[in-house]
Amino acid sequence: MPGTDPDEEALRRLYVYNGGFLTQGRVRRILQLSGYDIRIGKPGEGDLVGVWGKSPTAPRGEAVAAKTEAPMLRVEDAFLRSVLPGRAGGGPPLGLQLDLGGVHFDPATVSDLERLLSEHPLDDTVLLDRARGAMAEMRRLHLTKYTGFAPEAPVPEPGYVLVIDQTRDDASVTASKAGRNTFLEALMLAREEHPAARVVVKAHPETAGGHRSGHIGNEDLRPGETLLTEAVSPWPLLEGAVGVYTVSSQMGFEAILAGHRPVILGQPFYAGWGLTDDRAPLARRRRRLTRPQLFTAAMILHPVWYDPFRDRLCELEDALAILAAETRAWRDDRSGWIGTGMRLWKRGPMTEVFGRPRGIRFDDQESRAIRRARKSGRRLMVWAGKTTPALEEAGAHRVEDGFLRSRGLGADLVPPLSLVLDDLGIYYDPTRESRLERLIAASTELSPQARSRARRLIRRLLTERLGKYNLGGAGLPSGLPAGRRILVPGQVEDDASIRLGADSVGTNLALLEAARAANPAAVILWKPHPDVEAGLRQGSVPEAGGIADAVLTETDPMAALDAVDEVWTITSTLGFEALLRGKTVVCFGRPFYAGWGLTDDRGAPLPRRTARPDLEALVHACLIDYPRYFDPVTRRACPVEVAVDRLASGEIPRPSRANRLLAKSQGALAGQAWLWRRG
Repeated sequence: MPGTDPDEEALRRLYVYNGGFLTQGRVRRILQLSGYDIRIGKPGEGDLVGVWGKSPTAPRGEAVAAKTEAPMLRVEDAFLRSVLPGRAGGGPPLGLQLDLGGVHFDPATVSDLERLLSEHPLDDTVLLDRARGAMAEMRRLHLTKYTGFAPEAPVPEPGYVLVIDQTRDDASVTASKAGRNTFLEALMLAREEHPAARVVVKAHPETAGGHRSGHIGNEDLRPGETLLTEAVSPWPLLEGAVGVYTVSSQMGFEAILAGHRPVILGQPFYAGWGLTDDRAPLARRRRRLTRPQLFTAAMILHPVWYDPFRDRLCELEDALAILAAETRAWRDDRSGWIGTGMRLWKRGPMTEVFGRPRGIRFDDQESRAIRRARKSGRRLMVWAGKTTPALEEAGAHRVEDGFLRSRGLGADLVPPLSLVLDDLGIYYDPTRESRLERLIAASTELSPQARSRARRLIRRLLTERLGKYNLGGAGLPSGLPAGRRILVPGQVEDDASIRLGADSVGTNLALLEAARAANPAAVILWKPHPDVEAGLRQGSVPEAGGIADAVLTETDPMAALDAVDEVWTITSTLGFEALLRGKTVVCFGRPFYAGWGLTDDRGAPLPRRTARPDLEALVHACLIDYPRYFDPVTRRACPVEVAVDRLASGEIPRPSRANRLLAKSQGALAGQAWLWRRG
C-alpha cells in the first residue's frame, strides 16, 4: 500500500499552469505522495507537465508540453469524490486519477485506464473478491461520486426507462463529440425501444443547485414523462429501471454494476468491453470483461486514494470507509438539530459531532424544543436517558455514548470519540426495538469483505487492549487461586441499562450472590464499576469481600478479562468485550449483545431477536454500522479504525482545566443529592 512521503530526490518535477494545483492543498498532497513535485516555470529534461483533464486551462499546459516535448500527466477526480460537488462546497476530492496516456473519458487517446482494461490480466482472485466486496458496500451504503442525498428519498415506481442527462459543455460529453442533439436522440431511443415504459430523465446533481445547466428540460418531455431533479440514490433508481440510456455519465458505469447493460451513445471508459450496448463503438476495444474486472481496473488499480486522517495514500476500502463516515454525518445532520436534555458540558462535543452543516440549537424547555423543531424543519435529539413520551411522539432521536468511547470516564466529563444516534429506541432498552437491533438482524447478510473488516477490527482491539473507557489500571493482584475463574463486573445501579434491562437480578449484590450460588467452587473476581470506584455514581457492594475470592479495585479491565474463563453480568458492556475475547458470557439481564445465540441468557428471552449472527457480524453492527465516530485531531467524522488509532496512540486532547473542575463539582452535587434521597 502506498503510504509515507517518497524521498525528495525520487520526486519528479511536475510543472503546472492552473492555479488550482497550487491552491488546493489536498490535490498538492496527493500528487506529492504519488511522487510528484509541483513547480511553476519551464520544464526541462525528465520533467512533466500537469494539466487538469480537459479543463478550460488545460490548453496552457498542452502548449508548453508540445513546445518542450515534455510528457503530460492528466489529473482528474476519482469516481468517488465527496459528499457534495466541488462547485457546491463539496471540499477536496477523496482521490485522483493520474494518467500519463490521456484522460479516461477522451477516446482520442489511449488512457492508462483503457490500457489496464485492455492489457492487464485482471485475473487475480484476491483483487476480484475485493472488487465484489467494494461493489456490495457501495450499494449497501448508497455511495457514488457525490453522496449528498438521503438514501430514503423516493424514486419513481419501478418499470420506467431511465435517461441520464449530463451538464452542458461537460468535457466527457464534448470528448465523445456529443451535444444536446445526442441527448435528445437518447430520449427518442428510450421511447422507441421501450414503448410500454414510462420515461424518467435523471438530471445531473450540479443542475439541481443551479451551478450548471443540463441538456434536457421539461419542454422536451411528453405528458407522463418525468424530469427527476431531486437528489436521490442511484442504486434504487437503477434497480427500478427496465432500461438505461446515457452518453458518457458515470452513472452508466454504476448501471453496469447494478446489473444493467446500458445503451451508450458516447465513448466513455466503460464502453466497448461487452457490458454495454454501444451505439458509437470504438473498434480498438474488443476485449470482453466481467463487472468485477471493470471495477477492479477503474476503482482499485487506476486511482490513487487519500487518507486525510493519517496523511497517506490508501486503498479503496479505506476510501470507502472515509466517505461513508463523512456521508453519514451529512445525511444525519443536513437539516440541523434542536437538542434537549443535554447537560451544559456535553453541548460543545455535541456541536462538534452533529453540528455540520446547520448546527445544533439547544433548548432545555421540552415543549418549546418540540415546537422549535416543528417550526424550523430541524430534527429533534435528546440524550437517551432524558427521553419522555412527548419527545418520543415528536420523533426525537436518542443520543448516547458509543462502545469505544474515550480514554476516561463520561462522569469525569471526558468528551466521547463515539456517539450513537438512534431513531427507533436505544441499545440498552430491550423493551422496544432499537436501530442497533435492526442492524444486528441484518448483519447476517454481510459480504465476506465486510466480515473481514470486522475481523481485522476485533484483532486490533485485542492487540491494543482497547475497550469502552481505556482507563488502564493496575494488574491483577498476586496470589489469586487457581481454577475456573469468573469475572463479575459491577455496574451503576441507577443506570438506565439496569432499570430497563435487568430481569431476575437487578443489583450488584444480587448478581454477586447469584454467581457464587451457581458456582460454589469457582474463583470469583469482583470488579467494581469505575464510576462507582471514583465516587461519582451509586452501586458499591461493601459485602463483596465476603462473597468473592478477590475484589479488583482500580484494575485494568482488559487484564481482568485475560485472566478469567467466564463473565457473569446483568447488562455490562464488559460482557460484549468478553465476547470479543472468546469468553463465555452469562447474562442475567437483556443487554444489546444477548439473545442472539452468543451468550448464556438467564433472563427472560426476547422473541424478536431471532437472527443468529456470528461474532464478526455482531461486531460489524455494534462497532462499525451503529456508532458515529469523531476524530479529535482533525475534528471531523471518521471511520472506527481512526478512532482505534487515536485510542491506541493516546493522541487525544486532554479535558480542559474547566472541565475537570466542573466534573468535581458535578460529582459533589451528585453525592449530596444521593445522600438527600437516601435520607
